[in-house]
Amino acid sequence: MNRRYFQKNGYEETIQRGIAGVRTFQGGISRKIPDYNTELQRLKEALERADAIVIGAGAGLSTSAGYVYSGERFRTYFSDFEKEYGFQDMYSGGFYPYRTPEERWGFWCRNIWINRYAPIPNDVYAQLLALVQDREYFVITTNVDHCFQRAGFAKDRLFYTQGDYGLFQSSAPSGITAHRTYDNEVIVRKMILSQGYKITADNSLIIPEGTQLRMTIPSDLVPVCPDDGKPMTMNLRADDSFVQDDGWYDAADRYARFLKKYEGKHVLFLELGVGGNTPVIIKYPFWAMTHENPNAVYACLNYNEACTPEQIEQQSICINDDIAHILKQLIHK
Repeated sequence: MNRRYFQKNGYEETIQRGIAGVRTFQGGISRKIPDYNTELQRLKEALERADAIVIGAGAGLSTSAGYVYSGERFRTYFSDFEKEYGFQDMYSGGFYPYRTPEERWGFWCRNIWINRYAPIPNDVYAQLLALVQDREYFVITTNVDHCFQRAGFAKDRLFYTQGDYGLFQSSAPSGITAHRTYDNEVIVRKMILSQGYKITADNSLIIPEGTQLRMTIPSDLVPVCPDDGKPMTMNLRADDSFVQDDGWYDAADRYARFLKKYEGKHVLFLELGVGGNTPVIIKYPFWAMTHENPNAVYACLNYNEACTPEQIEQQSICINDDIAHILKQLIHK
């Protein structure tokens, strides 16, 4: 087995850095609401002055892009599942104890398609790219919808830490499958079509007139790992069976090298929609790296949740607003 799998990588190093660093923030968290226009101007200046921009993106960015897992969007694609099983959002549907694999993949194929292959609901990611595409940037994200790459961000500047809706893995990885993932677009497309949907040229889903959608898939479409014959599952970090493949490690290495290259320089740590579920991946490391570097700026853009440790308050920009609105203001200001 390749020695790299036993070595540290950018993911582990930044997490450890964040955990160690957050212990120094004993003064509390500042949740002051600064003047909106002043903070917006400060962010614009920080973007222009930065030698490098490190983007840390959480679920709030994709929510701003239209990836809402409940409400009208959920009912558009899963009203039959709500009626049958009672859950009211896609997240709950992903953990529901379905009776059969055919039922489980009947749910998951729709969930995968609309959140990975169908068109991105709005242009938030495109607007973010417009701000940084001619700059030195790198993206670390916990999002699994692949929006950055689909919007045109350079693949070698992206690190998806928690997986990808577009990948399967063995449900019990070991040996060769412990480090191997599998593209799923072809098989998921077949699943979707088997339920009665039509897929348009841009990958949108439509229901032909008079069609009664099926909630399951045929047994011969239930995915099986080609290398070990075990059932497939999603390549999403939920427990210690998550597969970190070669692409994952390559991205972790590139992230570590990028941070090292700009250490001590004018770095903007641009945090977008990161909540409190997994702060050790982005938020805490960004705080720690800002604290270590007097030339760094930490910007937290989050709808009603923007905050910063008091120790780095003078190096921080906090804007409580929808990210889509902030980006538009930056582009047109």
